[in-house]
Amino acid sequence: MRIPGSVVTVLVAGLSAGLVSAAEPPAGVGAVRFIDLAADAHRQVTVDREPGQYLGHPTTVLLEDGRTLLCVYPKGHGRGAVVMKRSADGGRTWSDRLPVPESWATSREVPTIHRVVDARGVKRLIMWSGLYPARLAVSEDDGRSWSALEPAGEWGGIVVMGCLFGQEAAPGHYTAMFHDDGRFFGGEDQRRSPTVFTLYRTTSVDGGLTWSFPESVLARSDVHLCEPGVVRSPDGRRLAVLLRENARRKNSHIMFSSDQGRTWSEPREMPDSLNGDRHTARYDPDGRLFISFRSVSPKGKTAPFEGDWVGWVGTWDDLVQGRSGQYHVRLMDNHVKADCAYPGVEVLPDGTFVATTYGHWTPGESPYIVSVRLGLVELDALGAEP
Repeated sequence: MRIPGSVVTVLVAGLSAGLVSAAEPPAGVGAVRFIDLAADAHRQVTVDREPGQYLGHPTTVLLEDGRTLLCVYPKGHGRGAVVMKRSADGGRTWSDRLPVPESWATSREVPTIHRVVDARGVKRLIMWSGLYPARLAVSEDDGRSWSALEPAGEWGGIVVMGCLFGQEAAPGHYTAMFHDDGRFFGGEDQRRSPTVFTLYRTTSVDGGLTWSFPESVLARSDVHLCEPGVVRSPDGRRLAVLLRENARRKNSHIMFSSDQGRTWSEPREMPDSLNGDRHTARYDPDGRLFISFRSVSPKGKTAPFEGDWVGWVGTWDDLVQGRSGQYHVRLMDNHVKADCAYPGVEVLPDGTFVATTYGHWTPGESPYIVSVRLGLVELDALGAEP
């Protein structure tokens, strides 16, 4: 039985793998508060649901007015026609499915949507669709009209783009990252034995219209690091990328950059409280981080909310020092393995987090899209309970 807002304190082993920086994460044990919001129906908003139709893998973007949200997702498990919806009230209600170009029906992989601005101040939304070739659609009117999906180059990959970030000193310049396992980068299956997972970076200097040929950031076969999710330090000087470990041999990983993503530290494992896939992070107005992901542990470990949609609350310093964080929160209970939680996360001006994802939320039904609303002040109140 789940108790709304129930809290339990669990000891989670910290990790002492070396970080190539001045800070070494401490060995030992850290306490993290586990909070369960899965039964809090008042937090949950259904974005889209269709009987018998798998709806999956959404990403979102919040526009500058602080209340307009766009959400894109496929009719299928990654592969499938891309659907778009809009919310004009910060995710409390959602439009019907909106008209999109015919080419969006040909999407073969998880779509991702991002806001970019060029050096002249022209605002764009760009939507990626991966595998080979990676394709891109562009809107210059906040999603009211879109170009067709067109190849960005003679290259491809998986979860294109897993993350995207701007270059602070160069308006209109962006870096994006994704991964491939040898199947899609060059258009032909070039998998090796053992399988090598490669992280790639590509750059744009024209506000997201064109992108460079990707270069390898990291290639490993001992661990399969993928689905990068980026976090910028509060002072803007450093970047961290959180990584799924798809071989399930080790914990999820993290690596750092001090030169705007051109070079990266050696990846290291994160604490158990951050084990999982598709980490998506936003800062609270008070400076803490909220990171949404699906809880998946390496072989031989099991998390309290294994296979469910979860969130982590902590600080940038927690990431740097390898600490377990403050809270580990179950957002919703997923009923089929770990098939959930490729999340979009946005934070409204009042500090409300709107986290959006898919999952098997109702036993016996196809997965559908929901949002969960929460504030860290609410979690603090729950965390203070004995």
